[in-house]
Amino acid sequence: MLLAFDPANPRLPLGEWVAEATEWLTSTFEVAFDAVKAGLAQVYDVLSGALGAPPFWLVIIVFAALAWWLRSWRFALFTAVGFYLIRALDQWLTAMDTLALVIMAATVSVVLAIPLGIWAARSETVSHVVRPVLDFMQTMPAMVYLIPSLAAFGIGAVPGMVATVVFAMPPGVRLTELAIRQVDPEVVEAGRAFGSPPGRILRQIQLPLALPTIMAGVNQVIMLALSMVVLASMVGAGGLGSEVLSALGRVDVARGVEAGLAVVILAIYLDRLLSSLGDRAPVARAARLRD
Repeated sequence: MLLAFDPANPRLPLGEWVAEATEWLTSTFEVAFDAVKAGLAQVYDVLSGALGAPPFWLVIIVFAALAWWLRSWRFALFTAVGFYLIRALDQWLTAMDTLALVIMAATVSVVLAIPLGIWAARSETVSHVVRPVLDFMQTMPAMVYLIPSLAAFGIGAVPGMVATVVFAMPPGVRLTELAIRQVDPEVVEAGRAFGSPPGRILRQIQLPLALPTIMAGVNQVIMLALSMVVLASMVGAGGLGSEVLSALGRVDVARGVEAGLAVVILAIYLDRLLSSLGDRAPVARAARLRD
């Protein structure tokens, strides 16, 4: 094989190696992939039904009340008007499907990202290993993630969800690691001086002080998950992404604008809601009082 290698016209069959590895994984762990697919699909169906089955006005009231409690009456008014506009554009059910997909993908991403970021912050070895992997995950075109997800989970919402998790997770890991590392070492040392074990220092000192930056990472995870809705529809995820994709195929400007506007409203609502959660952290409130 080495004798047949032509330096003037090299050909490295990397794609074939990856394809063979993917085929081996999907065939060897088919039962595990099927179980994951069934579990995620069931939770997604329940969440989508919980958002789409009640009357739209009841869901709007709940969203507006949450916005008022976490932020202000102005944001609650924007929420009511924005979600009523989604219903008026006849995009309600697709928007709820998209919201369910984003909530699930973001939840899985955060559950994986925060512990990994904490581990990277506490271990230089883990940090050096994780960093190039995150660089790879962020620079790889998002559409490429759909191919192995499709091979492993087939058509439907689950492969789009898995691809979204892989695409959206890196900022959560990076900002969690950064947040833990930025905690004042003197405060951590004071906790050690009082005899606190590492777990208690993490729970009662580092995490509360790092919470605003961690919430910023969660915010970025949700925004990236929303940006994947159109690509996820290419593997059958549905929701607003399928509306945009259908409008693109038909060059239907009106339908594309309506679905795009619904995505914008969801993005603004989730962004402001997560920002409000970060602002309600004790450290953020103390910083505002000092200012």
